[in-house]
Parts: sequence; C-alpha cells; structure tokens
Amino acid sequence: MDIILVPGLWLDASSWDPVVHALRAAGHDPLALTMPGVGEPAATSSDIGMSDWIDAVVRHIDAAEQPVVLIGHSGGGNVVWGAADARPERVRRVVFVDTIPPAPGREISDFPLVDGVVPFPGWDFFPDEDVYDLDDETRARTLPLTRSVPARVPSDPIALTHESRHGVPVTMLMGSYDQARVDAEADDWGPYGEEYRAIANAEVVKIDSGHWPQFTVPDRLAALLVAAVDR
Repeated sequence: MDIILVPGLWLDASSWDPVVHALRAAGHDPLALTMPGVGEPAATSSDIGMSDWIDAVVRHIDAAEQPVVLIGHSGGGNVVWGAADARPERVRRVVFVDTIPPAPGREISDFPLVDGVVPFPGWDFFPDEDVYDLDDETRARTLPLTRSVPARVPSDPIALTHESRHGVPVTMLMGSYDQARVDAEADDWGPYGEEYRAIANAEVVKIDSGHWPQFTVPDRLAALLVAAVDR
C-alpha cells in the first residue's frame, strides 16, 4: 500500500522517522513529505499557501499506481483532507493524527509572523494538554527539528468542493479523545461537527498522548497507524 505522510506545521519529513519503519515492516510503501516553503525565508515562500501544499500531495497521488492512504498530523490534516477532496476516487483512507477533518472555508489557525514567516513559537506556547508528555529531554531533542512555515499556510481557508470526499473512510487517531467523546461533543463543533457527521465511515481511536505522539509514544502510534492502514 502506498502511504503519503504529511507533517504538521513546523515539521518536515524527518518527523515521521519514528514510525515509517513499522509501516515498511508491515509491507507498505510510506512516503513522508516536506511541504513547499518549509524553512525558507519570506522572499521565496510568501506566495505559498494551503492550496500549494494540497497540490503537492495531489501530485504524488496522481503518480501512484494504485489508490493511496493519506496520513496527516495536526495542521497536515487540512492538507490531506484537501487532497482527498481533490482525488476522492484515488484515496483509500485518510488517517488524522490528533486533529479532525476541517470544515470548508476554515483555516488551521493564526500564529505570529517574524520576518514574514511563521516560526515555531516554542513548546511553552501550547496548552498543557498538548505538551504534558513532552519531557525536557524530548523537547530539547526535537526543537532543532522545527522550521518556519510560509506565512499564508496556517491562515489560508481550505477549499472543499466535492461531496464525494465524505465517502472516503477516515480514521482519527486522537491524543485524548475516544469515539464516545467525539460523538458526544461533535454537535458543539459547528461546521467541524457537520463535516465529521457527513463522513460515511469515520472511526476514532484514542492514542492516550499529547499532540506529538510521534515524539512521545512512537511505538504506540506506529502500531495504530499500521492497524488503520490495514483496515
């Protein structure tokens, strides 16, 4: 099975290194991507937006000989859902890692700009529920892996135009949410809840981790990814 892995904001392909070995060992062909403009100055990245990131994934989908599985962590979830919207007939499953399918016209979030790009704001920027399992050693080890992202990417609204995306099976691997909690709270999510409810086949699996399980519980995440891909 061809698998395309999209990192979250501020990360590149190497952030998937802790889990890709398990996917290969299970007989799959994982391809971890570094998205356009990551780590580049504003002079070369200011025109890059969410649609460019989605297009980068679509090109790999089109190059594959068979339908693919898309895996997106955090803000990468917007990217893979946009790609599934563009090529629903070519996507076998979408796996979200601690994020949910975005609603049409919504963005990832707004973050401070520095010199025309969005630098990693530091681990202390995030709420405790996201970083509680990142110990000092892990924070120090992974901080050098972070890179800036193009200014437009986090705040660009996502265009979703094909209702057939809702027929693509979805697995949501969530740090602290299980199926019961998502189902109970989805009605309070507004358009995001509507998008979730519209998906014909959506399962939620709790990782029991913070927001970066590839750094804190890589073996557990790897096993859950293999199980999701093999469904």
